[in-house]
Amino acid sequence: MLLDTPTLYYRAFFALPDSITAPDGRPVNAVRGTLDFITHLVTKYHPDRLIACFDADWRPAFRVELLPSYKAHRVVEEIAPTPDDVDAHDGRGAASASVEEIPDTLTPQVRMLLEVLAAFGIADGWAPGFEADDAIAAYAALHRSADGGPVDVLTGDRETPEYQPVRVQVVTGDRDLFQLVDDASGVQVLNIAKGVAKLEIMDDAAIHAKYNLVGGRAYADFAVLRGDPSDGLPGVVGVGDKTAAALINEYGSLVDLLTALDDPGSALKSAGRKKLEAARDYLAVAPDVVRVRADAPVTKVDSTLPTTPAHPDQLEELAERYGLASPIKRLTKALASTQAKADSH
Repeated sequence: MLLDTPTLYYRAFFALPDSITAPDGRPVNAVRGTLDFITHLVTKYHPDRLIACFDADWRPAFRVELLPSYKAHRVVEEIAPTPDDVDAHDGRGAASASVEEIPDTLTPQVRMLLEVLAAFGIADGWAPGFEADDAIAAYAALHRSADGGPVDVLTGDRETPEYQPVRVQVVTGDRDLFQLVDDASGVQVLNIAKGVAKLEIMDDAAIHAKYNLVGGRAYADFAVLRGDPSDGLPGVVGVGDKTAAALINEYGSLVDLLTALDDPGSALKSAGRKKLEAARDYLAVAPDVVRVRADAPVTKVDSTLPTTPAHPDQLEELAERYGLASPIKRLTKALASTQAKADSH
C-alpha cells in the first residue's frame, strides 16, 4: 500500500479543528487525523507492506520549465536556491525554488508525523527532486518488477468468490494517480476524494465507468486534453471530459491523435482540428508534466508493515509529548490485528 501522505495530512488538517493540541499548545490535528486515516486503512485492508510517500519537491523544476503555469497559483514566494539548500524534510530532496502556500501550523506537524511514523517503524518514501506522485509511481514499478514479491493488499475475503489478489494499492485524493490503475499489473487506486471512510476503489472498470476510458493507462492523455485548473494545467480550450475521452478512444493515444492532426487527410473533424491546432504548443510539453515518473530515484526502504512498534519507548515519549496517546494506541492495535489476520490463514 502506497500512501499519498500530503493528501492525507492536508485532508486531516482542514477536517479537524486546530484546538486539538499537544500539551505545550502546538496544534496536532493533522498528525492525529493522518494516524487515524492509516489506522482505518490498515484495519480494513490488512496490507503486508506500506510506504508513506512524501513530496521532496512539491513543484519540480523540470515541470515548471516545461509549463510555467504548473501550480503557479499556489506559489507565495520565489527563492533562488543555493547548492547547500535542502528541503523542509531533513534533507531528503533538493529545495524547491518556489515556496508553497501552506498554513503556518501545518509544516511543523509534518515533522511530528515523520517522528511518529519512524517510531512505529512505518516506512516514509521519497524521490529527491520529485513529488510524492512520482515516488508512488516509482515504488509501484519496483514492486511490480520484483520476482515473486508478496501480495501487498487483499480485496474481499479469502473465503469468497470475490477475493482477488492485488499487488499495489495507492491511497490518494489526487486524480493524477488514476494513470497508474492497471488490472493486469494488479494496481488499484483507493480514491479518498470523498473521505477515507467513503473511498472509491478505482480499477480499470471504475475508470471506464467514470470517464469512458479503456482503463488507467489512458488517463494521462485524457487529463492533458481536459486540463486541471487545480494544477495550473489549461488543457485544450473547448475540450471537456466527454470530448477528451472520445478523442482518446477514437485515436488510441495522444501521440496518435497528434499524428492525425498533422495529416490533412485524416478523419479528424474540422472543429476538433482547430482546437488542437490552437493548443499545439501546450500539447508539445503537457504530457511530460502530467505523466508521473516511474523512473524517479526513490530512497531505499523496508516497506514491511510492522505488527508491533519498532521503538516502543520512543513512541510512548512522543505520545506524551504531542498528546497523541489515543491515536497511537489505535494504530498500535490495528498493526497487531494484521498479524492476527495472517495467523488465521
